[in-house]
This record gives sequence, structure tokens and C-alpha cells, in this order.
Amino acid sequence: MIPPVRLFLRIYEKWKHDTLYEGDFRPSISILKLSFIALFIGGAAAVIAWVLYRLIGLVTHLAFAGKWVFSFVSPADLHAPWWLILLAPVVGGLIIGLMARYGTERIRGHGIPEALEAILFRRSKMTAKVAILKPISSAIAIGTGGPFGAEGPIIMTGGAVGSLIGQVFALTSIERRTLLVAGACAGMAATFSTPIAATLVGVELLLFEMRPRSTIPVAWRVSWPRRCGHS
Repeated sequence: MIPPVRLFLRIYEKWKHDTLYEGDFRPSISILKLSFIALFIGGAAAVIAWVLYRLIGLVTHLAFAGKWVFSFVSPADLHAPWWLILLAPVVGGLIIGLMARYGTERIRGHGIPEALEAILFRRSKMTAKVAILKPISSAIAIGTGGPFGAEGPIIMTGGAVGSLIGQVFALTSIERRTLLVAGACAGMAATFSTPIAATLVGVELLLFEMRPRSTIPVAWRVSWPRRCGHS
């Protein structure tokens, strides 16, 4: 056997011995239960991604053209006057500030750090306010010309939905974490049509492990919004 291959296999066997357990690879009711709930979270993530894009289009048309239209469009294509281009982001920022002040401060920030905070410090618990106000505030921020993207908001919103479902079913913190990550990754897959990348993002940034008990439910539910997110 080639020496580099032998060295790689030795490192892999040591990692497997130190970090994995036989119970991690046994079929369990927990995996089946979480995979079943995946159907609902995946569908919800697809709907949320669709609604977020329509909200962004609506805010863009209202801010720069005064029209009630939901189609996704760049503000540059609406040929708004220069003073409106300067004023719209300011007004959007003030509205978001009021939402953060009187709604929930969790809507501040990109989205991924807040999801990490919920996992590390709040036992993977997120509130309904986040699931409702985060996509609205993000649509206002992006639609009024803010320099932001949709990946953070959809990860935060999808994660909040997964966490809320986990709380409804009184699951453990580990199971809630799996649902939170699954919702976040399902939203990302529905928005950007990247199920494999979404799964890898979840494993690398949010799960902190690569065990079947968590990766199987996440990968399973990410495949559902990929099929219906852009239909």
C-alpha cells in the first residue's frame, strides 16, 4: 500500500476510535422521528424562502416605484430619482430599528451568528417573534437598497421554525439543535438551490459533529425544499 494512503488510513482509524461510538451508527427511533418531522420543516422552509423573495420584491417596488408588485427586481431597473435612492435606505433602517427596539433585538445581525448563539447559549431555543420579524425586517433592509443578502435571514428564519417545532414536541436540546440546523439548511437550499452546500454549511458551522443521528435528518429534509423551493 502507498505510504501516504497508509498514513491517511491510520489517522482516520484513530479519529474514528476517539470520536465515534457504535451506538452512533445503530438505527434508532430518534432518527426516524426527526426524519418524519423533516417533511414539515422542509415544506415550511420552501414556503418561507418563496415568501421572503416576494416580500423583497414588494418592498423594492413600493420604495422606489410606489407600486404594489411582488416580482423580484433590482432597484436600478426602476429608475428612481436620486433623492429617493438616498432616502429609501435611511427610512428602511429607521423602520428596522423600531422593530428591533419594540419587537425583538434578535433580528439584528447577519443571521448565522444569532443561530450559533441560540445553539451554544440558549439550548437551541428560538422565539416565534424571530420567525415572524426576521424575514420582514430583512425584506425591508434588502428591498430599500441595503447592502445585504438573503442567506443570513433565511438561515435564521428557517432555524427559528425548526426550533419552534422542536419545542412544540418537547424534544431534547440535541434534537432541537438538529431541527434548528435542518430548518436553517432547508431554507438555504430552497433559496439558493444548493442542497449539498447547505448540508455542508450545517455540519461545519452549526452541528459541530458528523454523526448519523444529526446529519441524516438534516440531509433528508434539505432535499425536500430543493425540489419545491423554485417551483
